[in-house]
Amino acid sequence: MEKKVVMQIIKRIGKCVRKILFYSPFDKEQIAGLDENVKETNKNLFQNVNWCNEGGHEEMKISSPMEIWKYLPGTNCGKCGEKTCLAFASLLIEREKNLKECPPLFEPKYAEKGKKLAELLAPEVREVEIGIGDKARKIGGEDVMYRHERTFFNRTALVYDVWDTMKEEELRARVREITDWQKFYVGEFLKVDAIAVRSVSGEAKTFADCVKLAAEETDFPLVLCSFNAKVIEEGLKEVSDRKPLIYAADKDTWKEFLGFAKKYKVPVALFSPDLDMLNSLAVTFSSAGVEGIVLDPGTYPAGKGLKETFSRFVRIRRAGIIEGNKGLAYPLMSVPMSAWMDNDGDKAENALESSYWEAIIADLFIIKYADIMILHSIEPHSLIPERTLAANIYTDPRRPVSVEPGLREVGNPTEKSPLFVTTNFALTYYTVESDISSNKIDSYLMVVDSEGIGVESAVAGGQLNAENFKDALESFRVEDKVKHKTLVIPGLAARLSGETEDVTGWTVLVGPRDSGRIPGWMEKNWPPEGVA
Repeated sequence: MEKKVVMQIIKRIGKCVRKILFYSPFDKEQIAGLDENVKETNKNLFQNVNWCNEGGHEEMKISSPMEIWKYLPGTNCGKCGEKTCLAFASLLIEREKNLKECPPLFEPKYAEKGKKLAELLAPEVREVEIGIGDKARKIGGEDVMYRHERTFFNRTALVYDVWDTMKEEELRARVREITDWQKFYVGEFLKVDAIAVRSVSGEAKTFADCVKLAAEETDFPLVLCSFNAKVIEEGLKEVSDRKPLIYAADKDTWKEFLGFAKKYKVPVALFSPDLDMLNSLAVTFSSAGVEGIVLDPGTYPAGKGLKETFSRFVRIRRAGIIEGNKGLAYPLMSVPMSAWMDNDGDKAENALESSYWEAIIADLFIIKYADIMILHSIEPHSLIPERTLAANIYTDPRRPVSVEPGLREVGNPTEKSPLFVTTNFALTYYTVESDISSNKIDSYLMVVDSEGIGVESAVAGGQLNAENFKDALESFRVEDKVKHKTLVIPGLAARLSGETEDVTGWTVLVGPRDSGRIPGWMEKNWPPEGVA
């Protein structure tokens, strides 16, 4: 039943996203006027601010390890943990290393190069960290508009809410449920990221008590939500040491929120659907020395409001990455839970529809270009599509999702148990492993390095071949575990059977093309002759 509901919402998401994406997000006359206003407001701070979708695409500041290498000392000293400066450069561009790991770069003779390299490596969209410790979440930090240009780095942070009019036990239970939620998906447990504490009462003391209770139940980052500065300050006093995000400063409360951000050294969200105003707020906070800035251009959940919301997200991200407007190059926040407010979602008869529509809005802005979002529904039909889409969008398109090669034990195999072979493409591996284990087949599963490519493609491309099988058998010392010298290769690799027997000296059985049919195959083919 749950699977059916999830499929229904995915279909609805597809239809709605297509409908919204085919709107023209730009009104040229309005944008041109807005452009002039922004230029006039910030003429001493920014040059060439262009809101329109015209003009050339600015190339990424740095795009290859060789370009980075030119700014490194070039001594190959190994202090960074790598054998050469070029190896270090290749990890810098992937953000697997940082400049602090190169001590010589901070010596006086290399200082100028180091400063320039730091500027070149800085992401186009500023990276902001919320929370502390190993649960802290980085948002923003992107360099490209489209994933295929390179990759996206920091997955959209999904933040689920509690509110200060909840009863204590209900609040604690919801916080624990959000914190503990996980879903196994392609080799990892998916989790959500943070908890938003909303002020519904409008009372500072009530809000502060709610924040304290939530903090006691979770080590997740917190987002404190109120437009009332006094309410925010009382809540902030309870958890300022946990670096919460305070939401949100607007044109009326910006002075108070600026004071909080500087006093408590916490990140702050700025709210305005007026992009002139949003830009001015961001410039004001940045000029005052606040680095942790998040922009909320408003999330309107239906009709023309949703179309304009989509347009604002695209325009802001274009301004930050392509036009180089640093006043808007900050992480973006979306609030899909506005679907509940627009649809009387607090009424029981509207709850299901509101949770569906919230998921549709969330999935739209996971694609375009929310770095963090506040949500309400934690029902599986809403939460699972949101979290799964975020996982898929934020995988690196340059690298197949893979697992470590090796010899795995499924169940409690003996030396007479079957030896199955598969590739290290993650989706293939977990499908095969699941089909074997769920049918309680005690066996060995040899995972061969196919460069993360599935069976059929790897056979066609040569990444899976007889030599691979031989190398795997030897390096994993399979003969120490299996005495019958028989391996079962995938049906899609059948054409490799003869050559594999010649190269390895093992007997090769061709398994089914679909691992779901392994139980039936076992009944007819295992054990083979000579294996008691």
